[in-house]
Amino acid sequence: MTEEWLSLSDAAKLLGVHPSTVRLWSDKGALPTHKTQGGHRRYKRGEILLWAESNEKSHEIPTENLLQEIIKTVRVQISEGRLEAQSWYQKLDADARAQYRMSGRSLFHGLMAYVASNGEDAASEAYAVGYEYASRARRYSMNYVDAVKAFLFFRDALVESLIKVYGDAKAPADQTSQMYAKTHTFTDDILVSLLETYQTLENANR
Repeated sequence: MTEEWLSLSDAAKLLGVHPSTVRLWSDKGALPTHKTQGGHRRYKRGEILLWAESNEKSHEIPTENLLQEIIKTVRVQISEGRLEAQSWYQKLDADARAQYRMSGRSLFHGLMAYVASNGEDAASEAYAVGYEYASRARRYSMNYVDAVKAFLFFRDALVESLIKVYGDAKAPADQTSQMYAKTHTFTDDILVSLLETYQTLENANR
């Protein structure tokens, strides 16, 4: 019987993780993968199931340890000049830039509090962080598009670091998937809060 081949998205569905996680595991050599002549990733169902079975037997890594590594990784990413390349950041003066360099902390610490409370205080945490991003943007006369771009920059840096840290640590697939889902739920709520707060502040000043 011919071995069934899977695309990257099919492999992600089989493992119950985001396609970005599968891509990272593949790039790191942790997940068995093959490439077509056109350069597309393909996976053998049997190899994926065997890998998943072996991975499930691994011990779950303490979330606190992984979160600390994520914060370190984010700091490295931001210090590598990525901020300077952002169009919204280039419009800011020295004081505003200093504030935004520190703005990632509220996002990371908010996520840690959210995870620690198992999401019970998610609404208040998300609102607080969203309010902070919106009020800072208004303070420095940023329009709502640049305000969102600024938040997404830090959100993306956080997600990329999460995928890297969990992949490098070879955390169990279900642990990675759960953390990825929590992060997206939390940051989506922050984005909604940011937009609602920005609109409220803008209307108040008319």
